[in-house]
Amino acid sequence: MKKWLYLILPAVMTVVFGVFYVNHEKDVLSRESTRSKQIADKKAADKSSKDSAEAKAKESAKITQMEREAADIKRDAAKKAQQDAVDKEIKDSTNISLAEADASSKKAKALEAELERLQKERDRAGRESFDLAKQVELAMVAKRNAEMEEQRLTEMIARRASDAAMAKIPPPPLPPAPTKG
Repeated sequence: MKKWLYLILPAVMTVVFGVFYVNHEKDVLSRESTRSKQIADKKAADKSSKDSAEAKAKESAKITQMEREAADIKRDAAKKAQQDAVDKEIKDSTNISLAEADASSKKAKALEAELERLQKERDRAGRESFDLAKQVELAMVAKRNAEMEEQRLTEMIARRASDAAMAKIPPPPLPPAPTKG
């Protein structure tokens, strides 16, 4: 009699378990569907908020980009204006420097011409001085030659005169005789 209990009791328990399992399965399915619905709603809400946030971010990025571009344009304009001012200043200083260089070049040419004139004048004065010194030396040589010629002639005349009979000195006259008287 107790053998049937071994079969019936597990069968009853299996049927009771089956009833509870089926009821629980229905709850699980309803909860699962509710949960999946909530998740889908949440995903849709998240997606819509994400989309709106992305749209706001894109709009903000566009505004920021436009502001950056405007700032870049202003900065470039300021840089260009500053560069133009620097270029103008450089051009003005270059023009001034070129004018000064031209004036200096003209002055240098004038000074070179003056220097060349003075060098020619110095050379002419040096030649004149040399020519005058040469004439003085030639005159001194001529004077010495003339003096030497004069001495030679004087000596020759003196020699001829000394060789001539007239040139001999007569003996001194005898002293007058003493007078008696």
